[in-house]
Amino acid sequence: MAAPRKTKARAARLRAAITKYRALQHEKDISSLSPDALDSLKYELATLEEQYPELITRDSPTQVVAGAPVPFLKKVRHAVAQWSFNDAFTEEDIRAFDERVRKILGSAPTYDLELKIDGLKIVFTYEKGVLITAATRGDGITGEDVTHNIRTIASVPERLARPIDLVAEGEVYLTRSGFAKLNAARATSGEPLFANPRNAAAGSIRQLDPKIAAARPLGVFLYDVATTSERFPSTQSEELAYLAALGLPVNPEHRHADSLEEIFEYWEKWKGSARPVRDKEPEAPDRSSTGVSNGARGKVDYQIDGIVLKVEARAAQEALGYTGKAPRFGIAYKFPPEQVETTVEDITLQVGRTGRLTPVAHLRSVAVAGTTVARATLHNEDFIKEKDIRIGDTVILQKAGDIIPEVVSVLKEMRPENTKPWRFPKHSALCGGTGEIERMPGEAAHRCKETGSFEQQARRLIHFAGKSALDIDGMGKETVRTLMEHDLIADLDDIFELTKDELLALEGFEETKVANLMDAIADARRVPLDRLLIGLSIPHVGGETAFLIAKYFKTLPRIAAASEEALIRTSGIGPIIGRSVAAWFKDKNNRALIARLEKHVTIRPVVAAEKGPLAGQAVVITGTLPTLSREEAAALVRRAGGKSAAAVSSKTSFVVAGEAAGAKLTQAKQLGIPVIGESEFLKKLRA
Repeated sequence: MAAPRKTKARAARLRAAITKYRALQHEKDISSLSPDALDSLKYELATLEEQYPELITRDSPTQVVAGAPVPFLKKVRHAVAQWSFNDAFTEEDIRAFDERVRKILGSAPTYDLELKIDGLKIVFTYEKGVLITAATRGDGITGEDVTHNIRTIASVPERLARPIDLVAEGEVYLTRSGFAKLNAARATSGEPLFANPRNAAAGSIRQLDPKIAAARPLGVFLYDVATTSERFPSTQSEELAYLAALGLPVNPEHRHADSLEEIFEYWEKWKGSARPVRDKEPEAPDRSSTGVSNGARGKVDYQIDGIVLKVEARAAQEALGYTGKAPRFGIAYKFPPEQVETTVEDITLQVGRTGRLTPVAHLRSVAVAGTTVARATLHNEDFIKEKDIRIGDTVILQKAGDIIPEVVSVLKEMRPENTKPWRFPKHSALCGGTGEIERMPGEAAHRCKETGSFEQQARRLIHFAGKSALDIDGMGKETVRTLMEHDLIADLDDIFELTKDELLALEGFEETKVANLMDAIADARRVPLDRLLIGLSIPHVGGETAFLIAKYFKTLPRIAAASEEALIRTSGIGPIIGRSVAAWFKDKNNRALIARLEKHVTIRPVVAAEKGPLAGQAVVITGTLPTLSREEAAALVRRAGGKSAAAVSSKTSFVVAGEAAGAKLTQAKQLGIPVIGESEFLKKLRA
């Protein structure tokens, strides 16, 4: 299947942006975009290329190693081509990787698991046991000679334990504690701060003056043997032991894994959680690495951003081989990013209890800081103007402890053509009265002129989720108000964008409750047309009216396009209802709501039930029933094959009466029509 035009344009913009930010990071040690966000861009491009192979180009960032050597350092051509790992972010990614390995090998592999050090890749060359060169990875073919700086690191031996020839690969890093002290000193002296330990390590090593490296707390871990004049180790764990026996520094934190479950267990052990990101702009240094995270991750003095899986057996590694830039026998399983990129699909408003209106971005669903999100607060009109956030934009998102995360910045080089600045509307259906909106004097916030809009919208949402409409079990009054108070829902379509992670973050929403609610929302995605019409809270449209309109027009687009005159001609629909329905569908806000809902629900046509316990019977509901509303009871009648009648007549089969039944009950008794209560009515439905 050919890639759509928009997808081709998106891939081209991704390639250009990734190339730009990778060059800044790998060649100039500048992080104008956080590593997490850059990983997110690369992951999206890789996903698009996997879906549409025609999008792959020879110079795609997924096909080439980043990092041209800087001109002021001596160049070194690598004896063995250097590579970088492909990234995985989910269990599904790891399972897919394992499946590919099994398919090629024809057997189940075992793995060596190592910590992924967030530093600068380095290649050591020893001849007859003596260190000859230490070089950066560069572009994978040619690197930079940084031997003079590597020699300043105390843990790097000038001579190996045996006089052999060896090429070994590893990572140079700056300690986390050292990074904090280094930035504190630079702040005192007025120097620009390093964005993260990786950049600080790279900046220290890629210098002409070795005094700079000598003054900084640098470390090295070696993890791969490229070539050796001795017998090659037969497994990855033996390779690490071999390097250590030669006197080279090797990270002791690694383990063997026989199963995927052991991989996920190791990843969870080291994942921990980084402290909340405090910097709001990507230009500000990313200091998240200086804080102590929980779990095992907080007990080591170096920055890690994931684990690395490598097929254990050397023979299996050779059989699997390499792609253009990465080994097929290994993959980097990254920790949850704290910043990601995604796209703004829409901007809508949320209303608070005081009538204050907050703009919210509806996003392409994305995982950030270990949770899946589909919305981000945009705070107010000034925030949107300052960052120039538009529908269609690619944005950097971060989650700093709130349930709903926020937009950090816009990647304007990714902006599609013909986007327009977003403007705060003058009216909103979320407000009471005329729906008029005003900016609060002396503030950046807007509010509804008419008070009480929060409760009005809460009632509307409760009705939409109620038994007579979409019947979402668990979405009752208290739940709706709680979700509104936490800015998780404001309009009807927001219900379908709720994620499990958002709900679990709320007090009182334990695993079982959340699972049941998510199942109920999933069930509501297939909804009969009449029940959707009921849920829209169109004035004067109740259960029977909705049924008649849905039965006559059959589809929502036909109802939306119907004129007032066409609606009035529908049997059982008078002028008042006709005008109300026509006016509701002409309103641009309502049309926008329908468009959003149609992305989430499948609308089923109404088919009059010819069979059922009440087939052919006319039923009148009157009074207040113990548990059912009149609309809910009428809907149950129709689903059971009966007709819910508005008036009592000789054709009425029976009347369901509750408290304060009034005239209809009197008329039924006069005509000798059977009268039953709610409990007997429910028994009839089960017959």
